[in-house]
Amino acid sequence: MIEFDSLFTQLEDTRLHKWVEPLKQQLDGIFEAIPHGKHDEWGAVLQQLPELNTRHCDYASDIVTAGTKTDITPQQSEQLLGLLKQLQPWRKGPYQLFDIHIDTEWHSDWKWQRIKDHLSPLKDRLVLDIGCGNGYHMWRMLGEGAKLVIGADPSRLFLNQFTAIKHYMGKQLPIHILPLRGEDLPDFNQQGFDTVFSMGVLYHRKSPFNHLQELKSFIKPGGELVLETLVIEGDENTLLVPEGRYAKMRNVWFIPSVAMLERWLKRLGFKDIKIADVNLTSMDEQRVTPWMDYESLSDFLDPDDPSLTIEGYPAPLRACLVCTL
Repeated sequence: MIEFDSLFTQLEDTRLHKWVEPLKQQLDGIFEAIPHGKHDEWGAVLQQLPELNTRHCDYASDIVTAGTKTDITPQQSEQLLGLLKQLQPWRKGPYQLFDIHIDTEWHSDWKWQRIKDHLSPLKDRLVLDIGCGNGYHMWRMLGEGAKLVIGADPSRLFLNQFTAIKHYMGKQLPIHILPLRGEDLPDFNQQGFDTVFSMGVLYHRKSPFNHLQELKSFIKPGGELVLETLVIEGDENTLLVPEGRYAKMRNVWFIPSVAMLERWLKRLGFKDIKIADVNLTSMDEQRVTPWMDYESLSDFLDPDDPSLTIEGYPAPLRACLVCTL
């Protein structure tokens, strides 16, 4: 069920048409060349999704929705629920499929509410989302009128979750996830996208400048970057380099202050830099749910002082900056 032919067709009608052949080569046989232990299991889930008449879809509201409660029988609902549960953990959302509410670990809609009014209008834009997860924010971008939304994320689980959602939203919609890292996308310096998002990626990269340069290479002159990342309070010289883990995450390398992050962006030629949001992550926004029943934020913080991580660092503070090229 995971196919990319509609993406190639839609790319042909854009300034990104030169991506088609390199992507075909990269994606040809990728699932066999880079296997995943649950590939067959997840493939079986997608194959068993019941065919349902989706009379209503909504990806412009906080809960991304496909179908109504009257579009599904109790037997079909039970079957669909069991299949979707096999795609756990569900981290980004929320979603509503027919009478099934997918209450994800993150209230990703809260982040979107905080930043959406700071973005340039997405109508008719070509949009790239690096580290897109299962695509929740991509649906919101499409809901704002984007012409084409492409996400990049190497997680096969997230790709399968996205494919299950899109199965009911509409398979031909101009929204696609590539099972690739941002640095693996073709034709660096093509500068073809109107808007590029990077949310929750920068601190996972060993070289923040390499990531910012990578993002810059995708943005057309006059285009916009939306950068959301962990930050730390302080002046333009403040930078946290965790020793070992941060909030139990192994791969957190650099956490700058907002002022330092602004300096990095200016150094690389970005302008019109504005701070869209600075927000201390709450245990209401990121939490354990029946759809993600592993550890979550409450397990990552000091039980005696929630202003600190369990390692003793400042608790997760996130900022979103918007700038142009």
